[in-house]
Amino acid sequence: MKRILIAAGAIAAVTFSTAQAEDLVFTLKNDTNSTLTRFYTSPVGVDDWEDDVFGEQVLEPGEAIELAIADGRDVCEYDMRFEFEESSNLETMEAKQDLCQLSSYTIHE
Repeated sequence: MKRILIAAGAIAAVTFSTAQAEDLVFTLKNDTNSTLTRFYTSPVGVDDWEDDVFGEQVLEPGEAIELAIADGRDVCEYDMRFEFEESSNLETMEAKQDLCQLSSYTIHE
């Protein structure tokens, strides 16, 4: 299983405050027949997507990856955006999830 740490912007350092936010860790599974090429997250209510989580990596059909959102925010609900390879028959998909309650998320066709 692959593992990626998601950090907001270019800052990878943990931000400390009186109420320190915990990293949100979950497993993303690709249960489609297409390669997932880009994955974006953003807290619900934020109008812009954060950077592509995968960078140069992709998530092939049947693969899973453990992700940690370490953006220093104290929120649970995130919008997620999934983009697949151009030759795929899948459109871009979006979902809203409470990542504090989630240990895994599976993308289905």
